[in-house]
Amino acid sequence: MPKAYVFTRNGGPEVEALVNQDVPAPGPGELLVAVRAAGVNPVDWKLRTGYIRPGSEPQPFPTVFGSEAAGVVEGVGPGVEGFAVGDEVFGNPVTGGYAEYTLPPVAVTAHKPAGLSFTDAAVLPVAAATAYDGVHQLGLAPGSTLLITGAGGGVGTAAVQLARHAGVQVVGVASAAKKDLVESLGAVHVASGSGLADRVRAAAPDGIDAIFDLVGGDTLRSVAPLLSDRAALISAGGKPLAVELGGAAVARARTAAVLDEVADLVVAGALRTHVTAAFPLSGAGEALRSVESGHARGKTVIEVTA
Repeated sequence: MPKAYVFTRNGGPEVEALVNQDVPAPGPGELLVAVRAAGVNPVDWKLRTGYIRPGSEPQPFPTVFGSEAAGVVEGVGPGVEGFAVGDEVFGNPVTGGYAEYTLPPVAVTAHKPAGLSFTDAAVLPVAAATAYDGVHQLGLAPGSTLLITGAGGGVGTAAVQLARHAGVQVVGVASAAKKDLVESLGAVHVASGSGLADRVRAAAPDGIDAIFDLVGGDTLRSVAPLLSDRAALISAGGKPLAVELGGAAVARARTAAVLDEVADLVVAGALRTHVTAAFPLSGAGEALRSVESGHARGKTVIEVTA
């Protein structure tokens, strides 16, 4: 039987398991996809602990991990147009990506370009798409200065590249261990931790025009006062706090059109996925631990062998 990596109840790593599951049947507007690769994101382990996305309902247990995947279409549900068996695709599955088979809705699924690997495609629907939405939401003019917190993570590395591609100057906050990575993307690195605001002022003596926050908490509180206009503050890491501070959450488009855009940017060489670690499905727990530690560089992927 096909395998999937699940959590059987809310809790810590002890509730995770690799299990057998039936091949799911695609419903209206859904595709049955044989997964080739799945991206690993912080939200995956947060859902395991009991976090519920705003506007979502709790999922029944066992719940398959994973919010993004790439693979090959093996079946189409009623009413599906524009996709056929054999198509290579990537998107946001409704039944979890850490599995040999999953069901992505066509509304959030795109055709994978031939020049894009399954591994790279699998990390675009969450991290790169969030970065794309945030950078476009800010709409900064070339020459502006953007502060990005969490610049060394999956969303952060994509956001730095997209901002630089738009001609925006970037100051990237990340740990000292990620200095080389952040600088390689074209950003000025500023080490996270106590005294952050002063280090940002030194790195950007003319001030910053916007903040793209991916961390929240004390980091966001310390840098928010650097902005004269809090409307230029957006967050995907501390959304309620961003609103409290006068900013806003990143407005996610969640469309296939955005997936097409980010895929084209990767193929064109304007965006690198920075996949730095890959695990087999049997090593999904190890992949999650690497992301849950908060020290992962770039993106982590589970490569599924069909």
